[in-house]
Amino acid sequence: MGQIVELKAQDGHELDAYVATPQGEPIGAVVVVQEIFGINKSIRDVADGFAKEGFLAIAPAIFDRYEKNVILGYTGDDLQKAFALYSKLDVTTALLDVAAAFAKVSESVKKVAVTGYCYGGLMSWLAATRGEALGMLPACTFGYYPGGVGKVATEKPSCPVMLHFGGADSHIGADQRDAVREAHPDVTVYIYEGAEHGFANHFRDAYNPEAAKLAMERSLEFLKKNIG
Repeated sequence: MGQIVELKAQDGHELDAYVATPQGEPIGAVVVVQEIFGINKSIRDVADGFAKEGFLAIAPAIFDRYEKNVILGYTGDDLQKAFALYSKLDVTTALLDVAAAFAKVSESVKKVAVTGYCYGGLMSWLAATRGEALGMLPACTFGYYPGGVGKVATEKPSCPVMLHFGGADSHIGADQRDAVREAHPDVTVYIYEGAEHGFANHFRDAYNPEAAKLAMERSLEFLKKNIG
């Protein structure tokens, strides 16, 4: 269903992106921002899933600034490499790459959402709070277990935002989600009791099918409300 395309960020950096195209006219578009494992099978499956729902989906390869064609698993050497690459990531340049993907799909549709997982979840929040300066005006954003969001919780979103957290997430404490709730009572925050970090990724040991299904149902309803 999908294909790799090349993008150019505002600073001139060239990067790849995976694009999944729906049958027929797209309802809108979704930028899917990766975890720290590249645009691997999980992220491509997410993009393909949105395409099946009628959305044009694009996943930018934000590791391309450091190494091309990064496709990683979740254990052993792959996990160590993921953390090594994660330490190099900078939110400012990562947002430029998200903005490049946003601009690409904006050529075809009027309304674009941004979503992401883990680091990508944080990017989805920052796309809502900082995107306007980069030419991104999302129709909405929705993030899954956005690590580090507590540090930027006071930033003001420019669009509707939904966040999904695992209640048993050992990487993201209750203080982070509480910080968002306290700063923005209008932001929709869901907590899935017993769900761990990565609960929506069916390739990870933490996968929780019940929580993942409910979170996606809520995400699609939110997406269609703000785009459809």
